[in-house]
Amino acid sequence: MDFQTYFQDELEDHAIVLAETRACLEAPFGKMLAAWTKSIQNGGKILFFGNGGSAADAQHLSAELVVRFINDRAPIAAIALNTDTSAMTAGANDLGYDAIFARQIDALGKPGDVAVGISISGTSPNIVKALEMARSKGLVAAALTGRDGGVMPEIADPVIIVPSTSTRRIQEMHITLGHMLCGALEKSLKLA
Repeated sequence: MDFQTYFQDELEDHAIVLAETRACLEAPFGKMLAAWTKSIQNGGKILFFGNGGSAADAQHLSAELVVRFINDRAPIAAIALNTDTSAMTAGANDLGYDAIFARQIDALGKPGDVAVGISISGTSPNIVKALEMARSKGLVAAALTGRDGGVMPEIADPVIIVPSTSTRRIQEMHITLGHMLCGALEKSLKLA
């Protein structure tokens, strides 16, 4: 194993995805920021959810908003649906795993809230069903995804599609863009 080559190759691959992200995602980023800002200004909340690493990102971004990102400030209403293990496991047991987030959105979401589904492939059945539920209830159905976007462009707006087929590169851009959204939201709300 030539760790030096691996080290350099990984960073170069990251730099390529970063450059492509910079080149094509400014407008979708702005659209996502506008949706988040409008929701919070109107008394809404942001509901994040995902599976695996995307669940970790959902929890991470929710915490940045509820607690703080850069400066001490008033809390911003957000929740990571994948952190409620009792609701998730009961839903999976009683309704099926595909319904775990849709059920929570049905219970907790209200018109004007933003539901942010995070899915690397854009095809995770439980994320798709949750975004469909969000739309049917008058929430903004939003998504962070990658690859070709899967079905997310058909069911979510706004949607940010990281221009990569690599799971790790997509996840890296999701958390980078998520942090940028948190910081920009603080500034938009004049909290930072």
